[in-house]
Amino acid sequence: MEQTLGQIPLFSGIKSKELKKLGKRMTERGFNEGDEITREGESGIGFFVIEDGNATVSVGGEIVRTLGPGEHFGEIALIDNGPRSATIIASTDLRCRGMSAWEFRPFVDEHPEVAWALLETLVSRLREAHA
Repeated sequence: MEQTLGQIPLFSGIKSKELKKLGKRMTERGFNEGDEITREGESGIGFFVIEDGNATVSVGGEIVRTLGPGEHFGEIALIDNGPRSATIIASTDLRCRGMSAWEFRPFVDEHPEVAWALLETLVSRLREAHA
């Protein structure tokens, strides 16, 4: 998990030892093919990193991208408890690692460099949404 986390831009500035700690804070979660993981407009509090499998992301009923191993979703939920901005459905059996906002906030407090990476990710998502 440590290697997977290190490849995510959100965590690229974090040292290996700290990535290991972060990985231990995350919980393994499995989804079956066809499972709806998040629903656009509904509340959500989790952040997930895909370890194995694929998922589709749709906004307004239209598929906008596919996610695979090493990719993540739910980062907006780490900042607020507002509604999900997209629906995510497992297109294959999916194995993820996840954590809630209340687990993630202390990690960001200890590693402020993650906050900047999170902002960059959010801006990227915002630009994609308005493209």
